[in-house]
Amino acid sequence: MREYILCLVAAAAVTYLLTPLARELAKKWKVMAPVRDRDVHDTPTPLLGGLAMVGGLLAGGILASKLPMMSAVFDSGRTPLALLSGVAIIVALGVIDDKWGLDAPTKLAGQVLAAGVMAFQGIAIIWLPIGGTFVLDPLTSVLFTVLIVVISINAINFVDGLDGLAAGIVLVAAGAFFGYAYLLSVESGLDRATLATLVSVLLVGMTVGFLPHNYTPARIFMGDTGSMLLGLLLAAGTITLSGQVDPSALTTGALLPTLLPIALPVAVMAIPLVDLLLAVIRRTRAGRNPFAPDKQHLHHRLLEMGHSQGRAVLLMYAWTGLVAGTAVAVAFVPWPYAAGGFIVGLGVLLWLVRRPSKSMAAEGSAEHSGADVRPLRAADGRDSSLG
Repeated sequence: MREYILCLVAAAAVTYLLTPLARELAKKWKVMAPVRDRDVHDTPTPLLGGLAMVGGLLAGGILASKLPMMSAVFDSGRTPLALLSGVAIIVALGVIDDKWGLDAPTKLAGQVLAAGVMAFQGIAIIWLPIGGTFVLDPLTSVLFTVLIVVISINAINFVDGLDGLAAGIVLVAAGAFFGYAYLLSVESGLDRATLATLVSVLLVGMTVGFLPHNYTPARIFMGDTGSMLLGLLLAAGTITLSGQVDPSALTTGALLPTLLPIALPVAVMAIPLVDLLLAVIRRTRAGRNPFAPDKQHLHHRLLEMGHSQGRAVLLMYAWTGLVAGTAVAVAFVPWPYAAGGFIVGLGVLLWLVRRPSKSMAAEGSAEHSGADVRPLRAADGRDSSLG
């Protein structure tokens, strides 16, 4: 555990220290979220926060390569190279989009390219825990992997609508996933789970380092550079665990090997995926482009109910923690206890959602911190990485 903590601290510290530099670079390059008539922020806000996260990722990865615990990841060299290749493509795509804006087909092509490069180099779903172990043929493996990665990228991008929201959701999701991946990697001795554990802990460090600069009132936004990077890494972590660790290698009992490899990736990304699905259905039923931006995401609805931006963000964190935490808890405790905890948590959250405090609602109406900057930027295509 000490090795993982060191990697987390390194990623967090480097991200935190590089974020002000990324902010100044965004100002120098004029990569800014502009102020427009319908926006509530009163000054242009720098983008490119994702570049600082890249620095944290590299710092944590380099440190990990020197630690004995991570030797199983770096011995072959192929898997880390696959991950870095995908990261390089998605970050370049994000920087270009943040600076000049890209049309939906171009962004989709870039996302497919990044996912395909990773899949062809080994970060791919090899089998599914269906009926024991269902092995995928090479073409199906690559296509399914690309689909999962693209969905993950856009799910995180869709939810990136309030200060600190996307970073915090990924922090909670990655933390939950780390718990299960660590159990398999260290406690069960499965070397193939080590990369998933490392990626998860680095995601936690990156988001911890970025949030102090991004939480309301945000001084910098991650932009598509950051949101697509987080989505790619979250997908890579889940793929290397759920799609490559043979369920038959897991012990029976509390781990529920048949269920968790399928349920856990969905659980850790449940809130972004639900938001993405609802947006596509909503826009399609209205006869609009499913990736045409709007202001009816889950966080917008919380604001309309009277919650302040900060309270809405915390509620979204809590929903993510409830779903992801319950799925992970099944690996550690009997499922009836996990289900009971979920029911209690669900009741508490429903009560909190339905009862926004008047003081918080008043605070929300008075905030001018860029709460709606990214959702309202939707006309220039940055609410969704595809539209």
